[in-house]
Amino acid sequence: MVLAENRYLAEDALELIDVRYQALPAVVDPDEATAPGAPLVEEAWGDNTALSVTASVGDAEAAFAEAHAVVSEEFFAHRYVASPIEPRGVAAAVDPYSGQLTVWSCTQTPHRMRDAVAATLGLDAEAVRVIAADVGGGFGQKGILYVEELLVPHAARELGRPVVWREDRNENLIASSHAREQIHRIELAADRDGRLLAVRDRITVNMGCSNLTGLVVPYNSLCHLVGPYRVPNVHVDAVGVLTNTTYSTPYRGAGRPEAVFAMERAMDRLAVALDMEPAELRARNLVRPEEMPYRTGLVDRSGKPQSYDSGDFPELLRRAVAAVDLEAVRKRQQAGAVDGRRVGVGFAMYIEATGLGPFETARIEVTPAGRIRLAIGTPSQGQGHRTSMAQIAADALGVPMESIDVIGGDTAAVPFGVGTIASRALVNAGNATHRAGRLVREQIIDAAARRLGVPADTLDLAGGVIAAKAGEGPSLTLAELARSAPLPGVPEPTDGRHGSELSETVHFRPPGFAVASGAHAVVVEVDERTGEVAIEKYVVVHDAGTIVNPLIAEGQVTGGIAQGIAGALYEEMVYGPDGQPRTSTYMDYLVPTSSEIPDLELDEIHSPSPMNDLGVKGLGEGGAIAPQAVITNAVEDALRPLGVVIRRGPLSPDRVRTLVRDADA
Repeated sequence: MVLAENRYLAEDALELIDVRYQALPAVVDPDEATAPGAPLVEEAWGDNTALSVTASVGDAEAAFAEAHAVVSEEFFAHRYVASPIEPRGVAAAVDPYSGQLTVWSCTQTPHRMRDAVAATLGLDAEAVRVIAADVGGGFGQKGILYVEELLVPHAARELGRPVVWREDRNENLIASSHAREQIHRIELAADRDGRLLAVRDRITVNMGCSNLTGLVVPYNSLCHLVGPYRVPNVHVDAVGVLTNTTYSTPYRGAGRPEAVFAMERAMDRLAVALDMEPAELRARNLVRPEEMPYRTGLVDRSGKPQSYDSGDFPELLRRAVAAVDLEAVRKRQQAGAVDGRRVGVGFAMYIEATGLGPFETARIEVTPAGRIRLAIGTPSQGQGHRTSMAQIAADALGVPMESIDVIGGDTAAVPFGVGTIASRALVNAGNATHRAGRLVREQIIDAAARRLGVPADTLDLAGGVIAAKAGEGPSLTLAELARSAPLPGVPEPTDGRHGSELSETVHFRPPGFAVASGAHAVVVEVDERTGEVAIEKYVVVHDAGTIVNPLIAEGQVTGGIAQGIAGALYEEMVYGPDGQPRTSTYMDYLVPTSSEIPDLELDEIHSPSPMNDLGVKGLGEGGAIAPQAVITNAVEDALRPLGVVIRRGPLSPDRVRTLVRDADA
């Protein structure tokens, strides 16, 4: 670690340090990493296996033996990177008077970071304050703990001076966490009518050089694999493997995009084997709304029996099929290629268990000025928390949104919290806010009733004014009440102090997952001569239960789709056989701009979740889960007359041309 007055001096100082490296054998392919005699990432382990887990339902082996149709495939989800618009950064300073250590970080989990900093430096948690200000994107990459978040606070304490570190884009691409790389050896079994009988899959996950998040990604892939389909027999093995690549952690979707890619690609391959329309095959196997809550027989990420709480999967698919006008696309295909350009249509469906626990915190208090201060444990990376949470609080309390100040990601504002990861903020912090707001509303009305000398059940709070329900009688503004609110047990206002009775802290603990779902449909045109893929139409029909803010919801879905399209067509992190990254700048690592993202057609249905008071489901990751699968299905559909089968991405022009040439050969 080099410390200097500015970055330029620090860069120069680095040049004065002479480090001699001994080149050792490297392994970057996860299959090769498990082969006998492979170079060991951790020599003490004796092998490169970081974890393994198996889940089964029914008797998959017997079902395969009796099946009318069986497809076996290998699909590869390639490695790519979250690449947020703002790379990571951390700053720290010690208050010269109180001695408190304050850390500012891009982290998505400030309370987890506070506890880690305190433990590492031998401090009480109360002596450390972590502030996660609004940052330019996180997407999971900023949800883990990095060594810089410990070293910078340590240096600030040692020097007694503020210390700041910011990574550049090259550092972000090669040294911040990567994601997505998985191999699926998947098999589907079906009867002659296309009803799924069984699914088998062996998932190999490239964890990189270290397993930083345990079972999170492998198990997410495992328990989301069958998606919205009714599958009576399932057997899945998931293995995490170490390689000489950057560590892999959750990235928007966290194992679900990889599982959906494998399952939805396998569904299309099964449709070909059965000579069936892919949309019809999906429709025949969907869990129906009258079956909700639906038990899959698997165990979810929290260790409970997996259950889909609500949803209408057939309606999602019906709307998607209608939106792309499937019949018209099939007629265009019958006409054949036009100047080497072929049209294709693809579908992909998904479910997502949202609202991960164990809890989230919201604290609401009325200030002496009559404003509402709402503090939550979830920081924002662009999700619009200040707006959504203010809406929920305003509705629960009966005050104008403009009177609410929202504080998120500050460990001094609420002492306990989990963070903004896993599509959990609205479900957990939103419901905590709702409950806290209802409780404070009751406190306000009770205090006003004592002040006005009337029964509490005759009063209402609306627009920040407490007045008689009948419309006649005395009234109080919230500011007037707050300035004279008593301490608990004091019958009348005495000293004008802001009493603690006009505040409430709630820790919301979800009883289970709120399961969101969606259907994506895409029409593409593929030029078989150049390999160019053009998206003509992209349709999304999603179900996130109750929608709090439609504009924010649309933005979340759109942003996720953009990242999914990026992974399907552009982005890929490539390593050489020596373990050195070859895509370390934007010259090599292709990130699309808004010009490359097509217009999107969004639709939604609403199946409120019974798992929480608001009926909400998480939405932050949903848009990113299906794009790679749906685009690949559409491209293969376009090129199917040429015999093309696609097993990996991204679908760059060069890769598409290679697929066409290989099929022709």
